[in-house]
Amino acid sequence: MRTRNDRLRHAIGFEFIGLLIVTPLASWIAGVELNHMGLLALFLSLLATVWNYVYNIGFDHFLIKNQGYSHKSLNQRVVHTFGFEAGLLLVALPVMSWWLNISLLEALLLDLGFVAFYIVYAFVYNWVYDKIFPIPREIPEAMSH
Repeated sequence: MRTRNDRLRHAIGFEFIGLLIVTPLASWIAGVELNHMGLLALFLSLLATVWNYVYNIGFDHFLIKNQGYSHKSLNQRVVHTFGFEAGLLLVALPVMSWWLNISLLEALLLDLGFVAFYIVYAFVYNWVYDKIFPIPREIPEAMSH
């Protein structure tokens, strides 16, 4: 299982790189000033960072309890990514709606764009992160080939 410091590095790196990519793009798509979208993006990023840390610890404990190790298969990575995004969506929608002065439906449509981006980004980021910072001595023999 990953250490607390490793999880913090993972979460901070994920959010920082994601913010650099998504904030200007969202500002342009929504027709909102960059500084206004930037404050929303920063808040959502901080929220997502906390959720990322908590969710990943919980997911690792679930895997260890049920399979004895925290290495994820491809299917588990897909479930992991969708579960993370669904949990974040519950809090993000009302905040986006209020901050941008749009309906919940409009916030949902905007958020679906964020979700589409972050699902692909999360999958790639987590895969690359695991390659750069592998979990030491935990890969089961059957999965090491």
